[in-house]
Amino acid sequence: MRITVIEHEAGAGLGFFEDWLGVDVNVVRPYLGEDVPSRAEDGLIVLGGEASAWDDEGYPWLPATRELLRVSVADGTPTLGICLGAQLMTIACGGTVERGGDGLEVGAREVAALPEAAGDALLGGLDTAVAVQYHQDAMTALPDGAVRLATGEQYPNQAYRLGERAWAIQFHPEATPEIFAGWNPPEDLVVEVKRAEEDLVAAWRPLAAAFGEVVRTSGRAAS
Repeated sequence: MRITVIEHEAGAGLGFFEDWLGVDVNVVRPYLGEDVPSRAEDGLIVLGGEASAWDDEGYPWLPATRELLRVSVADGTPTLGICLGAQLMTIACGGTVERGGDGLEVGAREVAALPEAAGDALLGGLDTAVAVQYHQDAMTALPDGAVRLATGEQYPNQAYRLGERAWAIQFHPEATPEIFAGWNPPEDLVVEVKRAEEDLVAAWRPLAAAFGEVVRTSGRAAS
């Protein structure tokens, strides 16, 4: 089994997830000229990046990525959108993403599970946890049928599930302190994220492992 991963830039890779998923990956790098496939393999992860989800002129692979997300959600392929990936999934499935009115959300910030997260395959064990954030665009209207799973103080739509096997996550569960530092935030925030590393691992390793298990279970069911 193999998960298709769309990476939008060299500094925003799989990070922690490389060791946590427990499933092989095929990383597609459209910024290097690689084509976004029309269909994912056994699962799909779309990572973050500095692009806005609507900036097709600056990032000409975004339309193909949105279509890949739309098809994957529609056909039940296990799908995980992270930050920009979550925003692309939101637009692809009929929701709205806009420049956030509450400014840049950046650093180690708390996210909290909503009651609807109880029993969710990825976020069912979450209460309140620290997460790496780096975004200003926001998911302001979720797609029809989306189940909101997590919220935050600055931006309320931090995670949702669409259907049974597709998740959109605004924060960065994959980001190591080193990856975060490479995004050139203020130094005090780099220190903040480094100090939170143990908590980040405890909170988000189970999410990655759970997504890997969804991929494996779905593949076995289809075979």
